[in-house]
Amino acid sequence: MILNISGRTDIVAFYSEWLMKRLEEGFIDVRNPFNPKMISRIMLDDVDLLFFCTKNPIPIINKLKDIKKKVYFHITLTAYKKDIEPNVPSKKEIIEAVKKLSKIIGKENIVIRYDPIFINDKYTLEYHVKAFDKLCNLLDGYIDKILISFIDEYKNAKNNYQVLKYKKLTENDYKIIGESFSRSAKKHDIVVHTCAEEKNLTEYGFIKDECMSKELAFKLTGKVYKKWQARKNVPCQCIEMADIGVYNSCKHFCKYCYANYDEKQVNNNYSNHNPNSSLLIGELEKDDIIKIRKIREL
Repeated sequence: MILNISGRTDIVAFYSEWLMKRLEEGFIDVRNPFNPKMISRIMLDDVDLLFFCTKNPIPIINKLKDIKKKVYFHITLTAYKKDIEPNVPSKKEIIEAVKKLSKIIGKENIVIRYDPIFINDKYTLEYHVKAFDKLCNLLDGYIDKILISFIDEYKNAKNNYQVLKYKKLTENDYKIIGESFSRSAKKHDIVVHTCAEEKNLTEYGFIKDECMSKELAFKLTGKVYKKWQARKNVPCQCIEMADIGVYNSCKHFCKYCYANYDEKQVNNNYSNHNPNSSLLIGELEKDDIIKIRKIREL
């Protein structure tokens, strides 16, 4: 089993103390977001890999020595400022953290996510081209791969349109991104790839590759997992993972986020977090139904 930590919230940034306690106790409980009385219990003995997705790896770096499982990181590092990402630490801090992390776990176990890309009057195409080139330069030798994606009109993005004011990308915009990003990455021996994007930019040298493909999962764990059953018309081919996060619980408050769409609920959830609970948010209740979750390899 591979744990996704997490596509629903930034556990590393805000809940790393809780995570370390769960790893120590040997199990994690996850409330089903669509059927709240159903609890999936994940036994750490069944876990082969911890797949961390975060905007801020700093809180977990010094704890890695106490984690006995293999780890793999996706770290989102964009060029947006506080108007878009209000509570994300400075990019300088995150870049230094990536360098430190790379020395500990190896650059082959880190992917930088430059996503989502959108343009407006402030964050222009030229702005992104320069920012991406600078990112490649600063992380030369510390990473092998950068994943990019483009903004999707999730509920939160639509609600924050007056802040984001994103414009529709033209074919020429995609061409400029493809050519310039490829050029910048190539100078530093970095591969650029997309996952589940309609515009995959392979014609400009990008690699179309899943965030966690069957091939990568096998390389990291020695096991073959089935692909995730994505929603209809969603071109994701990632393998099935167990996400231990909770929607509406990330305090970064990024204006484009798909996992947050109610800031009041985020604050409520955060206040209901108990580092000693087996659940990320709240406590087990008497009428909860607990079932051991298994994700079996093929």
